[in-house]
Amino acid sequence: METTIKTVNKSTKAEKKLIRKQKWKLVREFSRGTKLHFLLGIVGIIAAIISQYLIPLITSFTIDYVLKDFADVNYSGSIVLAPWIENLISLLGGKEFLIRHFYIMALALILMNALNAFAVYIRRSRVAMGSETLAYNMRTRLYAHLANLPYDYHKHISTGDIIQRCTSDVDTIRRFVQNQLLEMSRTIMMIIIASYIMFSMNTTLALASIVMMPFLALASFLYCRGVKKHFALSDEAEGALSAVIQENVTGVRVVRAFGQQRSELDTFNEKNDDYIKKSIKLSDIMALFWGFSDMFGYIQIAISLCVGVYFVLNGRISVGEMLVFSSYTSMLVWPVRQLGRILADLEKAGVSLGRLNEILVEPVEKEPGKALKPEILGSVEFRGVGFGYEDGQDVLKDISFTANSGETVAILGSTGSGKSSLVQLLQGLYTPREGEILIDGVNINDIERHHLRRNIGIVLQEPFLYSRSIMENIRIAKPDASEDEVYDAAAVASIHEVVKGFEKGYDTVVGEKGVTLSGGQKQRVAIARMLMQKAPIIILDDSMSAVDTETDAAIRDALSARRDGCTTFIISHRITTLCRADKIIVLEGGRLIQMGTHDELINKDGLYKRIADIQTRNEDDTEEVS
Repeated sequence: METTIKTVNKSTKAEKKLIRKQKWKLVREFSRGTKLHFLLGIVGIIAAIISQYLIPLITSFTIDYVLKDFADVNYSGSIVLAPWIENLISLLGGKEFLIRHFYIMALALILMNALNAFAVYIRRSRVAMGSETLAYNMRTRLYAHLANLPYDYHKHISTGDIIQRCTSDVDTIRRFVQNQLLEMSRTIMMIIIASYIMFSMNTTLALASIVMMPFLALASFLYCRGVKKHFALSDEAEGALSAVIQENVTGVRVVRAFGQQRSELDTFNEKNDDYIKKSIKLSDIMALFWGFSDMFGYIQIAISLCVGVYFVLNGRISVGEMLVFSSYTSMLVWPVRQLGRILADLEKAGVSLGRLNEILVEPVEKEPGKALKPEILGSVEFRGVGFGYEDGQDVLKDISFTANSGETVAILGSTGSGKSSLVQLLQGLYTPREGEILIDGVNINDIERHHLRRNIGIVLQEPFLYSRSIMENIRIAKPDASEDEVYDAAAVASIHEVVKGFEKGYDTVVGEKGVTLSGGQKQRVAIARMLMQKAPIIILDDSMSAVDTETDAAIRDALSARRDGCTTFIISHRITTLCRADKIIVLEGGRLIQMGTHDELINKDGLYKRIADIQTRNEDDTEEVS
């Protein structure tokens, strides 16, 4: 049964420290190849801030000196500039020179605006490139890790939740890096530079211009603390909703066959309602913060403007200086206000990074032994093999038999008797708890996993086909195969003539998981795909259950004529499919209770004879009715 990964909110201090360490390790790993982009982005931020802050200073100088007679009617004192501003003016030729050459001020304003535009372009383009590279690294790392996780992990995890983490959570981190991370650095630099300029000009007005900033910062911090939990709850609800959608889309045949549209819609609505409620709660908190932060921001602008006007009317500062303070206050209020969003997005990105970390900390499938790559001819031996899943219940107990190279071994048993588990052990998807499995005398735990599975072809009862053409699906095992090789494999699988009858033939694109083909057609395409592998060991896990008896016999005859000495394991409930096997093993309750040829087992009391008798009677009844 599929489960959704749950984010653990309650952890010990040691666990939280370990998680933070793992997150930083992931950040460093994902950031490979992005450092130059982000460095250029920081340079762009610095250049943009400098040009942005110089514009009010140039405007102020122009008003106070060039337009002094018109602007500073009530200002009787001499204008005192900060030493660093005086030095900057001297570098440009001095006050008198700039007054006489007014066009220089206009050119300076144009230049600063052009520099600001170019710096913003550099910042945004480089940061966007860096964040996209980061997202690329994340997706690549996740895909590679998921591809190498043990089979049992995928068997018990929700596909929808995994997809949501690999798409929505990755995008959340990308957006934070692209839109918020360097914005935080920009805000801090803006506060430092603006504070320095304002305090160097007028301490009292500078204090009045930042009096509300601590309240904005505190509100941002409280908002960040309160919203973190709700981001995690919303993400988990979205994952559960994605899982329901994915299951219903891929299982549409089952839903329609059993008329479960209403029931599944109710399930979807339940998950959708839960997601909406948690999202609305999150939105309410965000709306509350933005409302109050807007209020604090406008109050700060009003305070700065009112105090500035009062100082101008009383001759304590010039109009140009007031313009600098009002401009800097407006520039600072909104970035400081944005700190709340940045911190909240930081928490959201942290939640998303933690959800990715939960996947990446899962141990990948490891080579249990020596990772040998011996030549595999097809001889298989089970010696006292026992196996069980994590729940502790034994699935297979003391299984022992031998399959010589080139033999066909049929496996019969009731549901839950361990048939599929047996062949999964042979593929190395699980490791036996006791006993050993030998292939050509070599323990499979000592054989490199990829080498082992490349030499064992398997077709499942419910084969997976990609949303590609039939030709591409068959060629997956051998991408460079010629068309004649594909036709030959399809002919053995009794699907060649069927495909030729399609309007587009082998170029026919099948739907997701082969949904546009019938069950029998999917199985036969999967058999053709397996044959392209030319493996010395093949497994047919009830893979002809959806084809008629005549086609079943034709496929088996073609396989027998073609198999070139390969060892074949057939799981089936049809006696007509099993009867021609060299050896038949019968499983019951995880134990091997019978073994022999069809002629031997049909003459002995036991499960095989009972099933054969039932199927024979059913066939006789069918013939009488017809």
